[in-house]
Amino acid sequence: MSGHSKWATIKRAKGKTDAARANVFTKIGRELAVAVKAGGPDPNNNAKLRDVISKAKAANMPNDNITRSIKKASGELGSINYDAITYEGYGAGGVAVIVETLTDNKNRTAGDVRHIFDKCGGSMGTTGCVSYLFETRGVMLVEKKPTDDDDEMMMLALDCGADDFNVEDGMYEILTNQADFSAVREKLEAQGVAFVKSEIAKIPSNYISVDDATLPKIQRMLDMFDDNDDVQNVYHNAELPEEEEEE
Repeated sequence: MSGHSKWATIKRAKGKTDAARANVFTKIGRELAVAVKAGGPDPNNNAKLRDVISKAKAANMPNDNITRSIKKASGELGSINYDAITYEGYGAGGVAVIVETLTDNKNRTAGDVRHIFDKCGGSMGTTGCVSYLFETRGVMLVEKKPTDDDDEMMMLALDCGADDFNVEDGMYEILTNQADFSAVREKLEAQGVAFVKSEIAKIPSNYISVDDATLPKIQRMLDMFDDNDDVQNVYHNAELPEEEEEE
């Protein structure tokens, strides 16, 4: 299989604090609301909702929180509408950045995103300025157990429809085409596979090195985006040290 995409480190899958986890739950709650609005509250009839529920479980979001979010979206609190808006730009050192948001106030979010870019030595660009540097894929991360056999896991993933498989830093990384993601994930879940991450994501086609002077600016930018409730996902092509990624 191809060489690793560094997704396990880029996504900073490890070491969430309680405060950061609460922030993640808020973001996933919005995704649940959008999925319910689009296809209804029954996951059996709503593939997008099934995908988000799987993502929520991978993030250790309690079932009560998931159920409550779905009920809110389909009930009296479902009057809040979130718009999905994607921003593109450059971080310090020319790092390509894509920021995906769900917002109930476009002006606020646009201002916040622009401010973060500017504050951290970057600049917000126009639509399409960096998206061509990324490919949309289904990404699933599975924690490797001591008893796991790499070849067996790879064959299972491929038999379930995955088109790439990597092993890195105690993680299995399973990649799919965007269209195949839901079907592959559900087949693997049926085989008892549990995910650390499970989502549609944008993977850079190549990475650029970040020098010591630029690294703090990139890290600050990522932290500021993470702290913003409107920001759902941030993708970039900076090759950051693992110790920075796993904080």
